Amino acid sequence: MELNGIQPAAGAKHAKRRVGRGIGSGLGKTAGRGHKGQKSRAGGYHKVGFEGGQMPMQRRLPKRGFKSHLLQFNAEVTLTSLELLDAAEVDILTLKQAGLVGQLAKVVKVINTGKLARAVKLTGIGATSGAKAAIEAAGGSLA
Repeated sequence: MELNGIQPAAGAKHAKRRVGRGIGSGLGKTAGRGHKGQKSRAGGYHKVGFEGGQMPMQRRLPKRGFKSHLLQFNAEVTLTSLELLDAAEVDILTLKQAGLVGQLAKVVKVINTGKLARAVKLTGIGATSGAKAAIEAAGGSLA
């Protein structure tokens, strides 16, 4: 490869569209802007969502719902994932290292999804009533 042989990829460069340069160009007279109106004028445009003064859609529709920013500190773990995790004693740090909960998690709860066949001791972790029953039936405990 030589410096004088370097060129842009095929189709990367193309001629700039020169508007308002005569009828023959196909973009003469109104230069592709149509006739009259705000959008045909120099410097005349509007913000996104502007509807000509009519109440815009985002203001006509009612506000609805709420998502708490505190939810990022809560996490759930299933019985199936506890079964796959090879640890007799499980705490939040163990779950974070295994990648079962996010690094921001402060409150972890075990939910009753799947089956647990071996005894697991949970410390500092909550559980639903169904999950608690399943853990204790397998010989485990919650602290």
